[in-house]
Amino acid sequence: MGMRKPKKKKQNGGFGGNENGSVTRELDGGRKHKLTVIHQALIRDPVDIETLRRAAASKGGLLTDELRRKVWPKLLNINVYDLPHKPGRDVRENHKDYNQVVLDVRRSMKRFPKGMPTAERAVLQEQLIDIILEVLKRNPQLHYYQGYHDVAVTLLLVVGERMSIAMLDTLSNFHLRDFMDPTMDRTKHILNYLMPILEQVDAELHDFMIRSEVGTIFALSWLITWYGHVLSDFKHTLRLYDFFLASHPLMPIYLAATIVLHREKEVKQTECDMAMVHHLLSRIPQDLPYELLIGQAQDLFEQYPPLLLAKRAALQSRKSLSISSFQTFHLSTLHQRPDSVLQRLTRAQGSTTSRHGLEVSLPAAQGQLWREGNKVMKMAVWGLSATLGAAVFAVAQTAMDWGPDLILQLF
Repeated sequence: MGMRKPKKKKQNGGFGGNENGSVTRELDGGRKHKLTVIHQALIRDPVDIETLRRAAASKGGLLTDELRRKVWPKLLNINVYDLPHKPGRDVRENHKDYNQVVLDVRRSMKRFPKGMPTAERAVLQEQLIDIILEVLKRNPQLHYYQGYHDVAVTLLLVVGERMSIAMLDTLSNFHLRDFMDPTMDRTKHILNYLMPILEQVDAELHDFMIRSEVGTIFALSWLITWYGHVLSDFKHTLRLYDFFLASHPLMPIYLAATIVLHREKEVKQTECDMAMVHHLLSRIPQDLPYELLIGQAQDLFEQYPPLLLAKRAALQSRKSLSISSFQTFHLSTLHQRPDSVLQRLTRAQGSTTSRHGLEVSLPAAQGQLWREGNKVMKMAVWGLSATLGAAVFAVAQTAMDWGPDLILQLF
């Protein structure tokens, strides 16, 4: 049976109200137009969250870290004037996950900007430990998993410590919730959506992978770290985070399907053996056409939504807390006030428990990073483009029998 490619769709546009604009305008003024559309969506009352979602998912994503600091909180329904306090030293006391978190953070050096002074990186690593422990302390029902810090460090490098706590807290209770159980049952359930997607698009590729018995564990680190652990270029990681923050919790698995489909010829030319196919797929290429793949993932999601896949593959969507809670989360984001209104309300209430000045309102010019204030934090906030380590995620063949502990080797 031949391959049925997902329908193509325009990769540029669709983020504002000018979807029928000329190609010339999109090429010449697309970026400027997009910046204007995002700004207008942010100042509307209520905030135009659907336009922000389309902007984050469309070509180029949110374009700059300055915009990410404004839009990411809206995508997660976070009030930037009511952020958590910085964790106290007591957050580390008697925490059951402290030792494991420290080990994982210590070996995450490659996730920080290349050339960052050791002392500055050390400060950020200490903040990363506190961020993770603070979120876990606030949510005793959640269980730490190795790879969670890959999500946390991406947030820290863009939005700073306090905003990272708020964002990670929300993500942990919704998008990442299935990965934070005491067992991996829900995580395996999410991975089980991959093969049905492949079967719908390319039955021949699907059958080859079934015969090889490769399973889906090669995509585990992609899924639970939102690809942060396996991409070497931070700009690609940020582009995917824009996309995932604006999308359904299952979108990372749809993207995994597009990556496998993109490598169809490589896969079929490989010996039909579990070890060989796993070796190929677990090493994600660093030159993937991300914009193309993001567009294809959106197409696949529209053509084969989770409910349809669940019915065809006998998957029970109720097993996923992330899926079952998504509608409630989505609705909660639709009636947010713009920051200007939130600021006035905060001042009117005489709030002394939070201030907006922190990491989210730094000067726009990157040249001001080294001026007054906390140089270390400003460097982290701007999330400088860096060459990150392309860590290899290796899983033994015997890992098909997962236990309660996630074995994820980070180095």
